[in-house]
Amino acid sequence: MPFIKLQSSDGEVFQIDFDIAKASVTIKTMVEDLGLKEDDEEIVPLPNVNARILNKVIQWATYHKDDPQPAEDVEGREKRTDDISSWDADFLKLDQGTLFELILAANYLDIKGLLDVTCKTVANMIKGRTPEEIRKTFNIKNDFTAGEEEQLRKKIDWPEEK
Repeated sequence: MPFIKLQSSDGEVFQIDFDIAKASVTIKTMVEDLGLKEDDEEIVPLPNVNARILNKVIQWATYHKDDPQPAEDVEGREKRTDDISSWDADFLKLDQGTLFELILAANYLDIKGLLDVTCKTVANMIKGRTPEEIRKTFNIKNDFTAGEEEQLRKKIDWPEEK
């Protein structure tokens, strides 16, 4: 089984299966651009992903290594947020900071499946909540005065207020 070495932003080196690493379009492109062959001793640096998050990415990619490629997004098609597998739901029971770091890593590494499932997880944290509940969930300060809020409520026809 061929391996590749990946180095996190904090210097930790991970040796992983070459096919698992190719779940990342970014890594796959780096390998091609550098002309690396399977089992080369060259280390691929990942300056935007720390070891803790890279380890989570590798766990996810290893579990999903045999999954089919995600379908291309169809412009304008509504996306579902209720199709998260039980394994992914358990895997993504993380503190918010880690979840957001995982989203950033999935985006940087261009791993569509991981990016989709992490974003769906955040969408589910928001779905059906009031603005106040969302602010509390994400620790967001309300920077509107009561008057500005009332003005916005009148101007925008919010569905939950009907």
